[in-house]
Parts: sequence; C-alpha cells; structure tokens
Amino acid sequence: MTVTIFLGALLGPMALGVPIAFALILSGVALMLYLGLFDAQIVAQNVLNGADSFPLMAVPFFLLAGEVMNTGGLSRRIVALAMAMVGHIRGGLGFVAIFAACILSSLSGSAVADAAALGALLLPMMLKSGHDPARAGGLIASASIIGPIIPPSIGFILYGVVGGVSITKLFLAGIFPGLMIAAALSITWLIVARKEQFELPARQSGAVRLKALLDSLWALLLPVIIIVGLKFGVFTPTEAGVVAAVYSLFVSMVIYRELPPSQLFHVFVSAAKITAIVMFLVACAAVSAWLITVADVPGALAALVDPLMENQTALLIAIMVLIVIVGTAMDMTPTILIMTPVLMPVIKEAGIDPVYFGVLFIINNSIGLITPPVGTVLNVICGVSKLSMEELMKGVMPFLIAELIVLFLLVLFPELVTVPVSWFGR
Repeated sequence: MTVTIFLGALLGPMALGVPIAFALILSGVALMLYLGLFDAQIVAQNVLNGADSFPLMAVPFFLLAGEVMNTGGLSRRIVALAMAMVGHIRGGLGFVAIFAACILSSLSGSAVADAAALGALLLPMMLKSGHDPARAGGLIASASIIGPIIPPSIGFILYGVVGGVSITKLFLAGIFPGLMIAAALSITWLIVARKEQFELPARQSGAVRLKALLDSLWALLLPVIIIVGLKFGVFTPTEAGVVAAVYSLFVSMVIYRELPPSQLFHVFVSAAKITAIVMFLVACAAVSAWLITVADVPGALAALVDPLMENQTALLIAIMVLIVIVGTAMDMTPTILIMTPVLMPVIKEAGIDPVYFGVLFIINNSIGLITPPVGTVLNVICGVSKLSMEELMKGVMPFLIAELIVLFLLVLFPELVTVPVSWFGR
C-alpha cells in the first residue's frame, strides 16, 4: 500500500503538470499523512538538510566549468582538433563528433552542455557535407550522453551523495564503460555511413594537425589534471569541481582571451540558474527519501523481487528494464534522486557492488536522455537542427540500440567495470 500511495502521489501531480520538485514534496507529505507522522517542521528540515552537503558543492562548479568552456573557446578547439585528426576519413565528421564528445565529457560532465556545443559546431558542417540530417543529429545526440559517464559526472555526484557511495570510485569506474560506448557508436556509424553519399573534408597536413593539437593543449590538460588528481588523492571530487572552474576561467580569459570580463556576469547567471534547478530538486527529494526509509518502501520492493534476489544477473536485468521505462518519462536528475534511495537497499541485500551498480544506473539514465518524450538531449538537438522529434528518433535508433547492447554487456560481464576500476584505483 505504501508503494501505491508513494507512486500515486508522485506521478499524479506530475501528470497534471506540477513541477517535479513539488511533486516530490507532495509524495513525501502523502506518505507522512498515511503513516500519521505529518509535521511541517520535518518537511522543512529535510528540505534544508537535503541541500546541506559538501560533496554537492561540486555540482555548481562543474556546471560553471561547462558554461565557461562553451563560451571561452575550449569546446571549439576540441572540435577543431578532432576535425584535423580524423575529419578526412570516410564518415570522418561522425568520428569527429564521437572523439570530441569523449573529450568534452571529461571537461563538463553534462550531456546537455555537450549536445549544445557539438550541435552548434558540428551539425551544420555535417549537413553541408551531405549527411542525412536525422542520422547526423542522431549521432550527435547519442554521443553527447557520454558526458555523464566519463568523469567528471554530475550524475555520479548525485548518485554518490544520495546512495552514500564513493564519488571518486564512481568517477574512475566510468572511464572504461564510457570508452566502450564510444567504440560501439563508432562501429555503428561506420556501418550506417556506408549508405550515404557525402563530400569528404580535405586531409590536413602534419603542420595543421600539430597546430590544432598545440592550440587545444590547454583544454586537453584539464581531464588529465582531474583524473590524476583523483587517482592519487590530491583533491576530492568537490575540490576537483573548483579546480575545473578556476582552470577553465583562467584558460578562457588569460590564455585564449575569448571570454571578456563583460561576459562573466552572463556566464555566472546561466550556471546559477541551472544549479538552482538541480539543487532545489535535490533538496525536495530529501523529503521523499526520508519517508521512503521510514515507510520501508525498499523492503516492499525487495519482497516483490524476492524470487530474483539469488540471481544477481536476473535482478540487474529487471532493474535495468525498469529504469529504461522510467527514463522515457522522467529526466535524469529526478530519476537518480527518486530511484537511488529505493533501489540501494535492494542492491546491497543482493550483494551487488554499489559502485558497479552506479555505473549501470548512470549509463541507463544517460540513455534516457535520448528516449522520447522527455529526452532532454533530443530536445536540444531538435532545437539546433530544426528537425521534428519523429525525424530525429529515426536517426537516433541505430545508436540507441548500440548503447543498450553495451549496457547489457556490462550487466552480463561485470568484470568490464570492476577490473578496470581496480586498476585505476590502485
């Protein structure tokens, strides 16, 4: 009964158009009334405590870093480097998008930011070369979701805070799976691009490639600094966010000089608006998370999946299918905030490593960014390309299937996550 009340109080208001943050509070209040525990002070206290977290301070700094990179020329130089290196091979612009997405993901940690940058910079070039608009947009959208997987990742920060999991381990665990998705997208693009007729960009000389590499060197140093710093314990994930923001500001304003002081206010306001949305969601989710624990919703869920508790693979497949379905109707951040406190006790009871599950969980939520009708990244690419959602989905489908295949390979073979993270964590 508690599960029914929680879902009804959450999904009902959302269906009526109530913002997700307020729906989260309403679901918590509904459970409180059902349990006879209603107290407005408890609601307010949980809202305040939900945002009062040191690890969450990384979120605004990484969001600021992403805004600075797109405005200050770092993203553009990464795309130019990819263009110089692989733009001349058949389907090269598609490989440029994948290559650039991997590097950008190690800078911003946001799929939406990466989609906006790649869509604005690469999509016009791909269309001018003769690529099918829907397929080109589909590739860029699918490549952009690598952003929350390769560290730094705002998704991993939220999951780590809500689930009580080491964010550093999550960051390191996301590297190899992110590269696997990039490889799967490359193979898929190689297959679908054969059917197209398009102009190939000219092969760049060694001097041009070297110039592009040197020009982007300051941007390329950031992911190295973050990963090395995390691996050797130089700084925490929260401090890594500060490093990313300060470093990107320095490079944009002093080295590249593409971010004038007059634009700083706009950049800070833009990052602040996104931060406010994310942090308010986190604060409101704390109310429902507390009530989920008090009402023992995880226990009720565990009873439902009890036949699968002895088989970790079957349990994970069932959970992954559930999250895929949820991802079609809900954005990434609220899904993490709602599902993590419900699923974490079940995962621990089944003996599944929370870090390994976190990687699968965030990959699945990232895939949800390119599934309609919510699909935030799809909406970004639709806005850039002027394509309808139906047209774009046709282009996304081959790449979506490839990413789902990678996800279920990781479910079937946990070593693909656990072995690389053991090496990175040494």
